[in-house]
Amino acid sequence: MLAARRLGRDLGARRFFGALPELTECSTLPNGLRVATERTPAECETVTLGVWIDAGSRYEAASNNGSAHFLEHIAFKGTAKRSQRSLEVEVEDMGAHLNAYTSREQTVYYAKLFKEDVGAGMEILGDILQNSLLDAGAVERERDVILREMEEVNKQHEELILDLLHEAAYRGGGLGRTILGPEANIRTISRDDLDAYVRTHYTAPRMVVAAAGNLDHGAVVDLASEHWGARPRSSQTTFPADFDAAVFTPTEVRRPDADEPRAHVALAFSGASWTSKYAVPLMVLQTLLGQWDRLNPAAGGAGGAPGALARVLAASDDCHSYVTFNTCYKDGGLFGLYLVAPASGCDAAVAATMGHLAALGRGDLMDDDAVARAKAQLKANVISQLDALAHVCEEIGRQFLTYDRRVPLAELLARVDAVSPEDLRATARAFLGGRAHAMAAYGAVDKLRPFDATHVSNF
Repeated sequence: MLAARRLGRDLGARRFFGALPELTECSTLPNGLRVATERTPAECETVTLGVWIDAGSRYEAASNNGSAHFLEHIAFKGTAKRSQRSLEVEVEDMGAHLNAYTSREQTVYYAKLFKEDVGAGMEILGDILQNSLLDAGAVERERDVILREMEEVNKQHEELILDLLHEAAYRGGGLGRTILGPEANIRTISRDDLDAYVRTHYTAPRMVVAAAGNLDHGAVVDLASEHWGARPRSSQTTFPADFDAAVFTPTEVRRPDADEPRAHVALAFSGASWTSKYAVPLMVLQTLLGQWDRLNPAAGGAGGAPGALARVLAASDDCHSYVTFNTCYKDGGLFGLYLVAPASGCDAAVAATMGHLAALGRGDLMDDDAVARAKAQLKANVISQLDALAHVCEEIGRQFLTYDRRVPLAELLARVDAVSPEDLRATARAFLGGRAHAMAAYGAVDKLRPFDATHVSNF
């Protein structure tokens, strides 16, 4: 949203596996707000600091869907203390980067800054989240900005197809609605709607102040107490502060588009929640299935393709690319695959993919060596992400909202190591074997056969 000179890659933030700190310090303020920090080596000159809020678009009703994302925009438009312009200048003068994002379950505001500016960053975050004017004029002006953003999002095929997939998989529920909300809501959400959302959901026990970098935990706690200590413990409205349950619906959403020459198809099975015993095995299964792109020279043809499914799809001209996903929520998830295919080959590509997934669900095609390679790749991916302070801070904030603790790297790697080939076969049977699926299709999909929730007999 608001960016000055980007810090780029966090200076001095590269963290090698052998030197990773084992302890994330956490303190809880009297109002219930948690403060969690992780200190990096002294040569690191920067800090990533943010506020993670246990509220996203699934906490909205159909009538105010889009409010959380609208707040992300309007928070930077001025407070009682700062105009929008003065905020921009202040951030730019620090050489900092201030941003925010909204997901289906969380809202995040964060800053990347130099270590000496942590106090200023905490004060700015506290000001824009708690003292935003929510000016009616700014609200009106921002409508067109968000509508243009919606147009851009809908041009990004992967974003569009995953929104359509959520609509299909969670039909009628909070997870099935988009983060931006429908156009009608964007045009009518009022200042009072935004104020009510903040007073309902931005309560101290649902917030985590997370920080990573060259910092002192006690100093960050003192700053959080100063700027967030007065945040209320409970909702200040009569609106419901919870969300409706995630109920998976095996159905489809299909959106033909004559201007799109390719078929975009997303397939999903009901997945696991963050805390499920299947969460890590599904991570391994996702890595095993991997991704593939015909334009990638390293995947040139069936013999050179990286995985079993990729080899199947590379053997014909029926598929351009695919990527697997494993999306977790508090009470459920989506496990599946998004593929792009030529109009003439989309049905065959989907059939081949569903046949492969069905075979996995029967416990077939689960090569022990392939499982070992997938586990090694997953661990390498996890470790490589710790090179960036922003990712470390993201993990701290998200994990405290999800698990009420930081999962140590050693624990996560050990849980990956503990997944045996038989565990993975059992996981595939539990989630893919004879299970119904949801589907979203966009573009040139007229050759794609009618949807059948049973997914096996149809393909």
